[in-house]
Amino acid sequence: MSAGQKKRQWDLTRLRLVLQGVVVGLLTGGVISLFRLGIEEILEFMQTLYRHPSAGLLTLIALGSVVLAIVVGLLLKSEPNISGSGIPQVEGQLKGELEFNWWSILWKKFTAGILAIGPGLFLGREGPSIQLGAAVGQGVAAGWKRQGSERRIMIAAGAAAGLSAAFDAPIAGTLFVLEEVYHNFSPLVWVTSLASALAADFISLNVFGEVPVLHLTYSRPMPVDLYWHLLLLGILLGLLGYLYQKVLLAMPRLYALTHIPRAFQGIIPFLLVIPIGVWLPTILGGGNQMIIGFGKNVPGLSLLLLLFVLRFVFSMVSYGSGLPGGIFLPILSLGAVIGAIYGTFMHQMGLLPENYVMNLIIFSMAAYFACIGKAPFTAILLITEMVGNLTLLMPMALLALVAYLVVDLLGGAPIYESLLERLTVGKKVAGITHMDRLELPVFAGSPLEDRLVRDFQWPEQTLLSGIQRGEKTILPHGDTVIRAGDTLVLLTDSSQRAAVAAAIHQTAEAIKDEHTSQ
Repeated sequence: MSAGQKKRQWDLTRLRLVLQGVVVGLLTGGVISLFRLGIEEILEFMQTLYRHPSAGLLTLIALGSVVLAIVVGLLLKSEPNISGSGIPQVEGQLKGELEFNWWSILWKKFTAGILAIGPGLFLGREGPSIQLGAAVGQGVAAGWKRQGSERRIMIAAGAAAGLSAAFDAPIAGTLFVLEEVYHNFSPLVWVTSLASALAADFISLNVFGEVPVLHLTYSRPMPVDLYWHLLLLGILLGLLGYLYQKVLLAMPRLYALTHIPRAFQGIIPFLLVIPIGVWLPTILGGGNQMIIGFGKNVPGLSLLLLLFVLRFVFSMVSYGSGLPGGIFLPILSLGAVIGAIYGTFMHQMGLLPENYVMNLIIFSMAAYFACIGKAPFTAILLITEMVGNLTLLMPMALLALVAYLVVDLLGGAPIYESLLERLTVGKKVAGITHMDRLELPVFAGSPLEDRLVRDFQWPEQTLLSGIQRGEKTILPHGDTVIRAGDTLVLLTDSSQRAAVAAAIHQTAEAIKDEHTSQ
């Protein structure tokens, strides 16, 4: 085949995947729009009930909460993989460590997610939306009988579409999948994911309108002589982000002390949310209503501190129970509260003009997610898209970087990877075994950079079939030099994809340690 024919074949493959991505995005946009509507309708109904409490009404709410907890528990018992946000499950599936029945995930996560998030528990819709989108992508791939890398591209595209439709943020949705979930910036992956995310956002905008999900504005950019606040606030966010990681990962052990079966531990947050709803129904849910409320009026310092404690503790209680719901929006909500606390305190101390408090609230949302999720680029783009119009990104990027470095120095790991490790301990995927395509990016500074192909010990039963360098695919031989920015294309058994990737990483780290010791 000539070079021209190869390029034409590549272009046709990319066009076909983009069109398939659009189909996945349109379907996902419809599913997630219904998901959002269901959650919003139930939450609005519950807030109306809480505004007029009576003994009889609260008794009915308590009984209804117990029934909901049982229904969700039965769904969890029949399909444990719908537990939590769903992002670790999607990441594990794309790595080849987990496998699911897409239809079971789709309808059970959809139903259980609405029933768990709608009553006002401090859970987000974004993680479940990502898993729902991935299930749609897997279903489309199954319908078209796609296997291997094309199937994974469809799953990744669905995940990007899910986040895009949940937050009306197609760029951030695409980047989140590439940066945090798939860890692959292959042109086929990102262009298909972007097409899917844009198609899903098109559906969402037609249903919910074009107003950003977290429409906040600040009056003027923060001057450079106040940037020292970003260093102090970044340290605070990093410390509290590390605390968030540790407490969240400890919650299953704490819940185990209740001796309630895992699938039915959600009864605890279902009942505990009732007094919160009676006290302040506007803070129920993931927190987007509370954040938007900051744009009208930032509460006093005492109430902000109370809000932080309440949202931190009950977010842990809600997610730690294993109910189908995410931590995405709750993390952003906590970040906003921390920014409001710091800004209000500094204003009261006479060290910060009041009109810059809103700047810190917005920037802190991005920084708190950046340090907990270890995905700073996604965090910055996400808040930019969700808020609407930011005139200066540098202070937000600086704050995110400081918070990220603090968690990094403390040894904090990406929260979704940590949750995935718990899911995959002792598990092996049971599926079809055949030769499959594995793509591994080579980053600048990698031990593989500038190394000859023959000088690296590749895992057994693995073939380096190609090196993607820009738009070209190089057929490697022993003297081929691996460059930073390359994507290595390997063929291996489908059931061994994760093990092969880990083996290559371990070999590369051993080479790095050897050079360091010399």
